[in-house]
Amino acid sequence: MAAEGEVARLPLDKKAAERELGIARSYLRMVASRFFRHRLAMIGLIMVILVGVVTILASQLAPYEPNAFRIKDRFTPPLQPGHILGTDEMGRDMVSRLLYAGRISLVVGMVAMLVTVLIGSAIGSVSGYYGGAVDSVLMRFTDTLLAFPTVFLLLVLAAFIRPSVVSIAVIIGATAWMEVARIVRGLVMSLREQDFITAARCVGVQDVRIIFRHLMPNTISPILVAATMNVAYAVLMESYISYVGYGIQPPAASWGNMLNNAQAYFDTAPWLAILPGLMITLTVMGFNFVGDGLRDSLDPRLWR
Repeated sequence: MAAEGEVARLPLDKKAAERELGIARSYLRMVASRFFRHRLAMIGLIMVILVGVVTILASQLAPYEPNAFRIKDRFTPPLQPGHILGTDEMGRDMVSRLLYAGRISLVVGMVAMLVTVLIGSAIGSVSGYYGGAVDSVLMRFTDTLLAFPTVFLLLVLAAFIRPSVVSIAVIIGATAWMEVARIVRGLVMSLREQDFITAARCVGVQDVRIIFRHLMPNTISPILVAATMNVAYAVLMESYISYVGYGIQPPAASWGNMLNNAQAYFDTAPWLAILPGLMITLTVMGFNFVGDGLRDSLDPRLWR
């Protein structure tokens, strides 16, 4: 009889799985449809893809070596033969510098985003799931870091750590995870009381598996939005700390230290500041537009 019962349940289980798969596919199609109809998101996606492609292909697209000095060509204005965007105070080609600088800035942004998401998701999940004393300790620590200006934390850490692409990215990520932690904590606190979590506890599933297998996948949507926004934030912060001299150090180029080097020549060679500033602006706008599109597309409450 037991075998017959098991056989009888198999078609029902299969139908339920197929129904759930169909719902998931329908949701993903709706998300994709709404995202691709979001005009600002598509503009942002195009901007991000263009910036990403040209920086990845910098070694193929750059007409000159980014650190090659040509003193006789220094301060060549834009739209001149051989230097379409001009040269800097050392005669270095601006197109080449911008492409290679963008590669560094985007790597910093992506690595910082990963650090932010990993730390914020882990702390938010543990805090929201266990609650009580664990939640109080972790959230008071988070609130303490939020009370400090982020720029202050960045500058303090950058002053004591040897600057490199990896260290700058880790510093930015380690000072920007707090908002992600609070978002994930709120979601996990609402999810931990759901029936599927109660059922997992009843059958003896370990807490670590519940957190990483059942809870965190249900927080993917807001994490994706936060991750996109954090790339833009990290690019902006890298530019800022490089601008004040604590970030990527010359001769390596980033958009931030290009701005730093250009401030002494703003009156005589304004393109040295305008061009990297424009690249920062376009990149940050692109990621923010994509983040807005993901937020509107992933949240059914915003569907109309």
